[in-house]
Amino acid sequence: MVIIALDVGERRIGVAVSDPTGTLATPHGIIERRSRAEDFATIGELVRKLGAQRVIVGLPVSLNGTIGSQARRVIRYAKALSKVLTVPVEMVDERYSTSIAQALLTEAGRRKHAHLDAAAAAVILQEYLDHPTRLSTGR
Repeated sequence: MVIIALDVGERRIGVAVSDPTGTLATPHGIIERRSRAEDFATIGELVRKLGAQRVIVGLPVSLNGTIGSQARRVIRYAKALSKVLTVPVEMVDERYSTSIAQALLTEAGRRKHAHLDAAAAAVILQEYLDHPTRLSTGR
């Protein structure tokens, strides 16, 4: 089952995709944010093109487990996205994904924001693939 993961930021959305067996997450790229309608159209096209059967959206829960303003924005975004896609949209806790992605990119010698956004999406997706029930927020 191909799964797409999104790391929704204010300016960019990092995108990662799983292999068809749902075992390995790979950074796919970024979507430059324009409007919800354009974002959703681009995401919908990716779902169709890649044959994805699920979309995972990283939920930026604070380190102490609370839902802050950025998390509330992402919840609204994911709920609206779920109304336009034909596949399930699920939110998962993304704590530490950016710092893990930064460490991996530094180790690989890459530091661009585009790389970071896609790498963070891949970290979110790999965690989900490794532990699908533990990370789901059920939102």
